[in-house]
Amino acid sequence: MRSTFHGLEVAKRGMFTQQGAISVTGHNIANVNTPGYTRQRVNFVQTEPYPPASMNRPQIPGQMGTGVEAGSIQRVRESFLDTQYRGETNKLGYWQSKSEALSKMEDILNEPSTNGLSAVMGQFWQSLQDLSVNPENEGARAVVLQRGEAVVDTFHYLHSSISAIKNDIGSQISVTIKEVNSILEQISGINKQISEIEPHGYLPNDLYDERDRLVDQLSQHVNIKVEKVASGGNALKIAEGIYKISLVNTGGTDVPLVDGDKFNRIGIKGGIDSDQDNIPDQPKAPLTQFTIEKNIEGGTGSSEVGVLSFSQGKLKALAEAYGYDDGGTEKGTYPDMLDNLDKMAYTFGKLFNEVHKLGYPVKGDRPAAGSEKENFFIFGAGSDHKGAASSIILNQKIEARDILASSSKDNAGDGKNAINLANISSMILSETAQKLEGFTNTIDLTSLSAIESGTIQSFYEGMIGRLGVDAQQAVRMTKNSAVLAQSVETNRQSVSSVSLDEEMTNLIKFQHAYNAAARNITVVDEMLDKIINGMGTVGR
Repeated sequence: MRSTFHGLEVAKRGMFTQQGAISVTGHNIANVNTPGYTRQRVNFVQTEPYPPASMNRPQIPGQMGTGVEAGSIQRVRESFLDTQYRGETNKLGYWQSKSEALSKMEDILNEPSTNGLSAVMGQFWQSLQDLSVNPENEGARAVVLQRGEAVVDTFHYLHSSISAIKNDIGSQISVTIKEVNSILEQISGINKQISEIEPHGYLPNDLYDERDRLVDQLSQHVNIKVEKVASGGNALKIAEGIYKISLVNTGGTDVPLVDGDKFNRIGIKGGIDSDQDNIPDQPKAPLTQFTIEKNIEGGTGSSEVGVLSFSQGKLKALAEAYGYDDGGTEKGTYPDMLDNLDKMAYTFGKLFNEVHKLGYPVKGDRPAAGSEKENFFIFGAGSDHKGAASSIILNQKIEARDILASSSKDNAGDGKNAINLANISSMILSETAQKLEGFTNTIDLTSLSAIESGTIQSFYEGMIGRLGVDAQQAVRMTKNSAVLAQSVETNRQSVSSVSLDEEMTNLIKFQHAYNAAARNITVVDEMLDKIINGMGTVGR
């Protein structure tokens, strides 16, 4: 037989449960603008009916309900959308960083424009054309020297500016690695807290939110795979467990980063330890490999992951821009551009010197081999093109009258060698027997050039063209990745974000349910009052 106060107990449970739902709704409303917050809901569960099924008798064909309780407070979140979002943000992080690096290089080179290297060299070639018309004009000769100095200064500016941005990217790599390691440490700490709470049957929803927010940040930097491991004990079936996070290589192999409350730090092989934690994070040029310090499962030492093994992510884009070692050769966006500038400066200077020394000055003989005035341009130490753009200088020993513009000692006014010098920009560098104006002998351009084919002008145009195409592709892929990431984020927010309209509706619904449960108590109270105080008074 059921209790006399059964109705009061049912109503009380209803009030408590609806009150809890109102509190959860208030929590959602309070966190409507909290980054990473996932809306929560109360899972209403019927309490055990009376009598139990084992006590059912034929004369009692059903069971009497005993009310409701809050079975659990659960996050409303779709893990599939989380996986999609992290994949898209990983691509976005890669292309965004790549686009920024290429954009900075475009700003430095500033082509096409009236102030870029192409325009400065064009003015230099034009000054030589003018000199060929008036080879004995002192003013025309002075202009050639000034234009030559401008070319040298432009090479220096481009090399130093690109090198400075390259070093900034190296610092950005260091900052990114520190950020990644900080995120890994925080995730491992949250894993530990969750592992201590879940076995007791609780759902630490706010810790789940913070952990997922950190994982979203981590996915921008490196490509990761997240696995859920049960925490054991009396954990609920809907408990999310412990995250096991791995770095995914292009070959499909996994490198562990976080496992429970332990994590592996990322470093740089042969780099500089800038924060004294024994993990190098500041790269040296070129960046060779990333390292993964083995802390998980009591391991020691470190494993190595090549730059090209990273499958996208911001860290890979930065490494590709900064430069990396590829089989003993430095590759990368900025190292390649610096190397091309060196090749161009080396070829330009060496070829100009070789043609220049064939001519004659206004008066007298050409400079003797090995003399201070033999070369128009001078390079720093080194037998190849490395560093040519930063070391090339105009020979300060050469004065205007020393420019070898004539092809004949006896005719200083023919200006044919000035024509040869002006034509250097259009000479085919693969020619082994280049003919020159006013000379019977030829020169071998291949022995003077660090550029394999084409002309100096076409080589530079190719550099700028490739940069423009790469930058355009990076911008396009950034926009596409941003659209896809935003689309997934919109779908995710439609499931997980707090809608004030919906929460206000729920608030009204739970409030009325609470009031109805309170009214139920009033009804039962009146019934009991009638039974207790109104019955048995006959005959008094």
